[in-house]
Amino acid sequence: MIIHSMSQNPHLHGFAKLSHLGVILAAGEEAAKFLHNQLTQDLLLIKPDEARLAAFCNAKGRMQASFLVFKPDANTVLLICNRDILAATLKRLSMFVLRAKVKLSDATAQFNLTGVIGDASKSIANEEIPICHKAVFDGITAIGLPPANEQSRLILISPADAVLPTGLGKELSIDQWLWTEVRSGVAPISTPIFEAFVPQMLNYESVGGVSFKKGCYPGQEVVARSQFRGTLKRRAYIVHGAQAMHAGQDVFSSADAEQATGTVALAAPSPRWRLGCHRVDADPQCRHHVACRVCQRPCA
Repeated sequence: MIIHSMSQNPHLHGFAKLSHLGVILAAGEEAAKFLHNQLTQDLLLIKPDEARLAAFCNAKGRMQASFLVFKPDANTVLLICNRDILAATLKRLSMFVLRAKVKLSDATAQFNLTGVIGDASKSIANEEIPICHKAVFDGITAIGLPPANEQSRLILISPADAVLPTGLGKELSIDQWLWTEVRSGVAPISTPIFEAFVPQMLNYESVGGVSFKKGCYPGQEVVARSQFRGTLKRRAYIVHGAQAMHAGQDVFSSADAEQATGTVALAAPSPRWRLGCHRVDADPQCRHHVACRVCQRPCA
């Protein structure tokens, strides 16, 4: 298993239908206030042209869900998350609604979610949309995502009956899109890593996914302690392995086959490298979550 530089990876151009994602709709005059009290993000300060990453944690600060959050209007919040955790997340959030003037629902069927990367993103807007900013074109919302391999990425949120813009290029597979997610360095929460990490373990504070100036939310004390008292012992790294990996899989060092040195948060096959293209030698001096030194050659 090795840690790769950006220059060793190919560029992709095109779009992908993000059927693995779903949408939670929060509607009501207290929608933003309610979610502000539940998530790591300051929902009250999000501007109309902004979007934010956010996490929903348990009392121990472990992430039960992660979202891309934005407000279509003053009384509506949309939360985009992995579909495999959506139903359970919706149920947990609904438990805290009580008398709040907000209604939560699964709105996945109301929208089409499309990922766009590379030159295709230029067909959406004349200017690049910054990370975690949004723009609306002909009823379609475009949000800038963290780049992959120095390429800009967007997610398009459109009504279910809307037609996608022209000029998006070729359609990419889900695996190809997930590979760009890996390369972006931002891993969303899915069922295999439910309650496995505090936000900083996945570097969420580095991409604006945690506000340390807002009031309490579930797990806030643990998240703050991890940030300000230096108790964090795990971090996220982008790696490449000679064998297929999957989210939730433990990673072991050749020097210690008993105790895991890391956990896979997100995995996808690389478009450039195939299994068997690498010879990996253990490096006992490596201080990352994986121990590695590699000799590699590109696929024929």
